[in-house]
Formats: sequence, structure tokens, C-alpha cells
Amino acid sequence: MYSVEDKILDKVKKCGRGKIFFANDFATLGASDAIRQSLARLRKSGVLLRVAHGIYYYPKKNITIGSLVISDDKPAVDEIARAIAKRDKIRIVPVGVYALNLLGLSTQVPVNVVYMTNGAPRRVKIDGSRKGILFMHSSEQKRFQYKSELLMIIVSAMREIGEGKLRESELKIIKGHFQHVDKKDFEHDVKLMPIWVRKILVR
Repeated sequence: MYSVEDKILDKVKKCGRGKIFFANDFATLGASDAIRQSLARLRKSGVLLRVAHGIYYYPKKNITIGSLVISDDKPAVDEIARAIAKRDKIRIVPVGVYALNLLGLSTQVPVNVVYMTNGAPRRVKIDGSRKGILFMHSSEQKRFQYKSELLMIIVSAMREIGEGKLRESELKIIKGHFQHVDKKDFEHDVKLMPIWVRKILVR
């Protein structure tokens, strides 16, 4: 008999390693209790990792020791955040220290990775870690309308530093990233920027 656990495992394998799954992705494969129990068994056996409540990961690589399967791979916090955004059909923008860290403008690694979102605010705790993801709602729709994701992060980082506070060393790093922004995307996105940011980037 083809069990719910077999069905989940089959679906996971078809999607391939390195993928993030939500418990709801398996909702059509059986009763909710059977799905929950199957995921618990797959987690216990090491086939799947639970990275947060209701969020699972099929590791890129596993090490088998006897009958025990051990994963040496975990998804980045940003991967988890993007998977949530894709599932919920929302947009997210890294902000604060995390935006600076992504661009190499800060070596500080925040405990909570913070994103502005046009969706609902929430906090996601990462299993086995002090780290978490914090989604903060913003009604400023321009923040989410950029075509260039890189430019969206650049603007977010510049806003974090603040008008008139950018150092030459920071401008040099920003300029290096800016060179990778598509010209057509910039022509669209420039209208969305705060005026002081626009003046710096156009210059």
C-alpha cells in the first residue's frame, strides 16, 4: 500500500534536493494527522530537516552512518524568507543591518534578519538557532515596486545609513554593486527612490 509517507517522499524527491517545503504543500496527499505524523517520521530519520514550524528542507547532501541519516546542509535564512514570500505572494525587502551585511557594508550579523513586506507582519523562529526572521509591514508601496532586486537592496541600505552620512568607502562599495544593475531596470526604478538617493546614484 502506498502510504502518505511514501507519497510525501516521492513528491520531495521529484522536486530535488535543496528545496524548501511547507506542510501545506502536502495537503492533498492525505489526512492532516497522517501528513503531520509522516513529516515527523521523515524528520526523525533525517530525510527532511525542519527549519521552522511547518517548514521543511530536503538537504542537498546527507551522510549515512549505519541506519542513521545525518544532514550537513541547511538553507540560508534568506532562502527561507524568500520561500515564505513566494508562497504568500508577497514582496520583501531586506532592511537594517542585514541590508548592509548583504552588500558588504557591515560585518555585523544580526540575530534577527529583518525584512519590510507588503504582507502581514510576523516572526519566524529558526529551529535549533537563536536566529529568526522578522517581517515588518510597510504601506510604502514604492519600496516593493523595483524591477531590480539588487537596486532595491542598495536603496534600502542607503536609507539605513541615512542622508548625508555615507562615507567614501561605503560609496565605493555601493558603486561596485551598482555596476551590475541593468540599465533598463534603473530607468524604471529611479522614479521610486528618495530624491537624495537618486541624486547620488545618478551622479
